[in-house]
This record gives sequence, C-alpha cells and structure tokens, in this order.
Amino acid sequence: MASEEASRSPRRSRREPEGRAPRQDKYSVLLPTYNERENLPLIVWLLVKSFSESGINYEIIIIDDGSPDGTRDVAEQLEKIYGSDKILLRPREKKLGLGTAYIHGMKHATGNYIIIMDADLSHHPKFIPEFIRKQKEGNFDIVSGTRYKGNGGVYGWDLKRKIIRDGAKPSVFFTGSPDDSFVQPVLRTKNLIVLFNSRGANFITQILLRPGASDLTGSFRLYRKEVLQKLIEKCVSKGYVFQMEMIVRARQLNYTIGEVPISFVDRVYGESKLGGNEIVSFLKGLLTLFATT
Repeated sequence: MASEEASRSPRRSRREPEGRAPRQDKYSVLLPTYNERENLPLIVWLLVKSFSESGINYEIIIIDDGSPDGTRDVAEQLEKIYGSDKILLRPREKKLGLGTAYIHGMKHATGNYIIIMDADLSHHPKFIPEFIRKQKEGNFDIVSGTRYKGNGGVYGWDLKRKIIRDGAKPSVFFTGSPDDSFVQPVLRTKNLIVLFNSRGANFITQILLRPGASDLTGSFRLYRKEVLQKLIEKCVSKGYVFQMEMIVRARQLNYTIGEVPISFVDRVYGESKLGGNEIVSFLKGLLTLFATT
C-alpha cells in the first residue's frame, strides 16, 4: 500500500449505464456516543451546517451505547428537529465497543461513503468537504485526517494526555465567537510539554509497523462503505488500538489512503475517556500487531 497517496494508479470509476444519470454520492456519518449530552447538539448543528452549505447529500447516524446522562433523549429531540431522514438514532443497550458500533451503524447506512468522527467536538465538520475533495482527486479508498502533517495540529489537551516535566502548568484560553464556527483554543505553558498519547503512540507505531500513514490513532476518516466493511471484518483489536489496526490492515489489503491536515481540539464538555487501562491496552495491542503483521 502506499499511503503516500501514490501507491498505485487510481481505479477507474464504474461507468453508469447509458441513459441513466450518475448516482449522487451520499455520505453517512457514524457518531458513536456515550455521555455526550452537552456535545451532541453542537456537533450535529455543525454537521448539518457544513453539509447544507456544501450541497452534500448526507445522513447522520447516532449510535448511543446506553448513556446514563440522557444522551439518547437529546438524540431523539434532534431527530425531531432535523427530520428522521437526516438524523437516525440507532441506540444499543450498553457499551459494546467501537468496532461493533460501526458495524451496527453501517447496517442502517444508505450512503456509499462512510464518515467516522468523534461526537465530543474534537473533530470539526468543516474539514469534511476537504476530505471529499481529496477522495475524488485521487480516487482514494480512505481519507484520513492527520494532526501530524502540513498545518494539522493538536490543541487544548488536558493533563491526562500529556507528560509534563518540571511542573509545567498549562492554561487554555478560548477565543472566537459562535459565528466563528468553532472555538480556537490557545495552549500556553511555562515549560516543555511532551505529548504522550497520540503523538507518542504514532511515533512508536511508525517505528514498529511502518504503516505509511502519519496519523494512526486518529478517528476522523472517510471510507468507501465496502472498504470499511472489509477492514472491520479483518480487525480484532478493541479500544484505542482499533483505529490503528484499521490503517495497518488497509496497507495489507493494498487500499489507497489520502490524508488531510486537521486541527484536533480537546473536548469542550464532559470528561476524556482516556485512562491508564486504555494506555496499557494500547501497548498490548501494538505488540500484538507487531507480531502478527
């Protein structure tokens, strides 16, 4: 695979039968949620705004895993506000894992492309039109948002996501207005900050697996529907390793990957779900992939 965006010649598009208008692409957004009551209305509004302004055919599928904070109730209200043709609530009774959430969502998806992203406002929908343009330019199987190329970046990570040396005390200030489309966090520190999770994870993974993609742990991606289905069938990892394995398996199956620089912003509301157990699971999963790929 060449995730350097030139691994193999782009495949020719399938020809539509003569006399039939080409099918309009449709994009199904899968939003797995757990305790995202405060974030969900905002991310849905931003998604609808972005798609509507760009003239993109879409649907948003919310897969709530039994959130105790009332996320499902909020999703039901959003379904009424925007219409059940645009917002589809497909809940589950409890947390069953990210991979199974995607499988569940795809069963209800009518689009020929799938977009996965976080519901906690870490991923801004304004990048989606860029994903779509990139996919069409290179006829890619996958387009992945990257924090580690071009003008991509990470803003506002909390202490759980950093190793801070010499007593560094970060402070985050949000600037901008609601009309600015998104808050712009500015991170200030007195001393050197060494990022632990995603940047460190990517560094280790690049050395061990050489996947040919710059951002392996990110979860903001566009897939051809059939490609995502195939990859999920091949993946065995759980938790945070899952996204990484998806790219590694894509390399094995010779799928092409394009990348779009994105800004990742730490969640505005709610608590990060990253903990010590997830970090240990990541390291175990990484060693398993190293031994089996």
